[in-house]
Order: sequence, then structure tokens, then C-alpha cells
Amino acid sequence: MNPGVIIEKGPDDWQVIQQKNGKADIRLEGYYIPQDKCKVVYARIVDEETGFPVEPWKAAVDLGGNRWEITLHSIPAGGLYRLETCLNEEDGLALEWGFRGDMRHHFGIGDVYVIAGQSNAAGYGKDFVYDPPEPAVHLLRNNGRWDMAGHPFNENTGAVGKVNSEGANPGHSPYLAFARRLKKYLGYPVGLIQTSKGGSSLQEWDPDTGPLYRNMMAALSGNSPVKGILWYQGCSDTGPEVRDTYLDRFKGMVSRLRGDLKDPALPFLTVQIARLTNSDNNHTGWGMIREAQRRAAEEIENVFVVPTTDCTLSDAIHLSASANLVLGERLAGVALRRLYGKPYGYEAPNIKTACLTGADSIRLTFAPVYNRLYAFEEPPEQLPLTVEDKEGRIRVVSYTLEKAAVILRLERPAGPDCTVSGAADMNPPWFTPVDFASHIPILSFYRFPVSDKP
Repeated sequence: MNPGVIIEKGPDDWQVIQQKNGKADIRLEGYYIPQDKCKVVYARIVDEETGFPVEPWKAAVDLGGNRWEITLHSIPAGGLYRLETCLNEEDGLALEWGFRGDMRHHFGIGDVYVIAGQSNAAGYGKDFVYDPPEPAVHLLRNNGRWDMAGHPFNENTGAVGKVNSEGANPGHSPYLAFARRLKKYLGYPVGLIQTSKGGSSLQEWDPDTGPLYRNMMAALSGNSPVKGILWYQGCSDTGPEVRDTYLDRFKGMVSRLRGDLKDPALPFLTVQIARLTNSDNNHTGWGMIREAQRRAAEEIENVFVVPTTDCTLSDAIHLSASANLVLGERLAGVALRRLYGKPYGYEAPNIKTACLTGADSIRLTFAPVYNRLYAFEEPPEQLPLTVEDKEGRIRVVSYTLEKAAVILRLERPAGPDCTVSGAADMNPPWFTPVDFASHIPILSFYRFPVSDKP
């Protein structure tokens, strides 16, 4: 082995290190092989584009036995950076000619997000769209190495474990577009840690028994803390045996992960499950899971949700590549607004009240609405809003729109236990009411109770 400085612990090439308050500490450890009088280890960080020192040369602590350690404090969020080490004499003069040492290239300090869930999180868009890799958006791949992010994310070349291996080659993911937009407006790198698995149930993410939960925690070993979780899952929990308990089980998983990562407010950016176009007709299951996902964002602090009912598909269940771009932008907009306090995104309208305004009239209100609700001038029979009571479904004969409300006029008076659902079917009508400012559709809701008090 050549004489010089060897790094055993420190950042990897291409790694993104989570910042806190705009800074991060970089801890290094290793050993050296002496060269003549050169027996002092030095380290520095430079801007990779210019070579300008971000942190000038600092002497490491000699631990004895040719071992050393150093912590470079308060490195600013940014990059890409290069870490350099060298071996020199005690006086530290002429460090530009210090004897050689290991380097780390292309790493940055920014925000790191974990990708978790099933196939639409893993990314199965099989069509074509322009979504190229770019420096400062990096991915921890299944081979355990950081890399510049590029599709497909969940491919298994050289995978260090097989827990989240896909049975087929995945395709396009929504999360490169998500990270690119964050990088644009935040001005520093974004890292992604891929842990999702196609077809996975929530049980497989159970903190006590789930192999995918354990796999996620293993991927986070040495890569924690993180900024947030990108969660897209639920299709595998639409069956009658598990759909009733989805919300409670999801709450338990969120609470446990926050505890395990020692971050009680860790954000979750979630997605309501998209449509399935085959003939299963499991409308109840799809509606219940979307409702659980909507309620999770209402009932759990720092959980946010976006809709997908307007997204196109590349097969019966997987979002198309172009829809993934839309979804990534949508999630980034929520993150920028809610996590970073920046005015660069919108949230979806969410149902707030449903009340009778007469025996055969129901008023639905939504928030937030930034401009006005718009329903594409659809005829009432195509409006994806369904009213039911104990006697069965009640046909909507007409409707009117206000800024943040929809007024439904019914074929007959509503009876006891009346409820209303919105875009809740397994394969709902394509044109769901949107906020005209963003063209983001309303969140799907299922059997929302109608009050008899205006």
C-alpha cells in the first residue's frame, strides 16, 4: 500500500449529508503510513467547481499508532464539494505539497429524503419523458453506494441485499423531479435513499415484524438524520381483511419510525393511491384506503398528502413517466410551502364540511382553495361525487360551483345516515374538480358524513 493518509470513516463519493440550520459537521477517521518527516494528517474541503477552500487545511488529532481523527465543523449547506487529506510535517508549511492522502469527490450538504412504499414509489413508468440526471441530486442505490440520481432507481445491479429487489426491471420514478425542484429553489443538494418494493403491503413495513422496515433502517445506518419520508403505498391493503385497520397501522408505523430516528416531527410526504383499470371493481377498498390517507394528513402532525386521480398510467396501475413528473412537482410544491415556508407550491383542496341546505340539496366546502373550484363543465352524471343514504345511491341532477364550495341538487330528499364520496372509485371518472389556480384535483374522500345542520 502506498504511504499517505487513508480515510476509513467519512463521507462517500456522491453522498448528500443532511444539513441542520444550514450547516453540517464532517467527521473523519483513519490511519496513515508515514513518509520521511511527514507524520501530521491535514484535511480540508473545497468547492469542486472552483477549488476555492470552503474549509481550509486543519490538523487532525493524532490518536497514536498512526491513527487520526478530525471533525470539520459547520460546513455550509451546498456543494458539490471535494474532501482532501494530506500528510505533512509539524509546522504545516507548504501544504500544497503535502504528501498524498485519500479524497472524497462530488459530495454535498443538503437535505436527504427516504423513498418508501410499493411499486409507484419504486417507479414503474414504462414510457418516455425527458428527465435527465443532474449533479447535486444524488441517490443511495441498492448496491450501497451513492451515485448521481438517474432512472431506474430501484434496480438491483450489485445489490447488497435482496429484501426490496424487484422481480422486473423498474422504470421511471417521480422522485428525481421532486428533488430537482427542491434543489432549484433551495440552492443546495438533495439526496434520495431508495428503500421501496413493488407490491409491498403495510405489514411488510411493520416496525416489529416487517422485513422492509428493517431494510430501511439498515439503509439509514450511517445516513441519518434525514429531512423526510416520501411514502407511496396502499394498493396492497385494499382487501377486506386489512383495509379497516390501515389508518391505525400507518399511524403506528409513523410514530415508531419517528421514535427510532429520534425525530418526533419527521415529515411524511404521502400520495393517495392512483386508479386501477382492471375489472376487480374493488371500489370500497380503494375508497377506504384513499380516505385513510386523507385522514392521516389531517390527524398526524407533519403528514401531507397529494392526489393522483388526474394522473395518466403506463399500464393498469402504474403511473406514466409524464404523470411521475407531475407527481414529483406536486410533492415538491407541498414540501416547499409547508417544510420550507416558500411560496412555490400549492396544496390540494380537501373536503371540510358537507351539510344539507334543503331536503334535496347538499353543500360541500373545501380548503385550501387558492382561486376557485372548476369542474370542466361536466354534466352532473359524470361528476365524480356520489351521494348515498340507507335507501341507496341518490342521483345528482345538477350542481353549481362557488369559490370553495360545490352545491349538489339531488333527485330525491336525503334520508338518514347520508354520506358523500368524491373520486373514490377504483377507477373514477377522469375529470375531478380542481382548484383553477393550480389545476390540482380535490383529494379523494369516501363516505364523508352529511350533516343536517347548515
